[in-house]
Amino acid sequence: MKKMILIVSLALFFTACGNSGNTDSNNSTEPATTKDSAESGNSSYDPNLGEGKFHDVQLSDKLDTTMANKGEKIAQVKCIACHKMTDEKLIGPGWAGVTSRFKPEWIMNFLTNTDVMANKDPKIQAFINSGMIRMPNPNLSDDEARDILEFMRKNDGLK
Repeated sequence: MKKMILIVSLALFFTACGNSGNTDSNNSTEPATTKDSAESGNSSYDPNLGEGKFHDVQLSDKLDTTMANKGEKIAQVKCIACHKMTDEKLIGPGWAGVTSRFKPEWIMNFLTNTDVMANKDPKIQAFINSGMIRMPNPNLSDDEARDILEFMRKNDGLK
């Protein structure tokens, strides 16, 4: 019971604190629905790439262990309270297989442009609409996001 209270408390804390970096022009913390996005002219949104500055992320066939280790340290501070490294959901979805389900550009854009993508991406909208908690903005630099992506690749078995 104490563990459940701790998890719920952490979820509320991260949800309350996470929207301070909202960059959406209308300053709304409520996600737009997929239907609303389509009706408001967001037809240019690419659900494979997401929205942000990353359009062509080049990845090596071999894991960069230095980046992966940095990414693991960052994830321990900013991500692991809500995400498991398996496919099991905690507060957010598990990370197992994430690099095979999403393009690296989408992951990088989501990690660095969380609020905008949470308002526009149909996959994120479906997740939120299923009753899961909206991910707060982790306020990651581009380098931190890239390190976390490399850690995700390591978690998915890349060597």
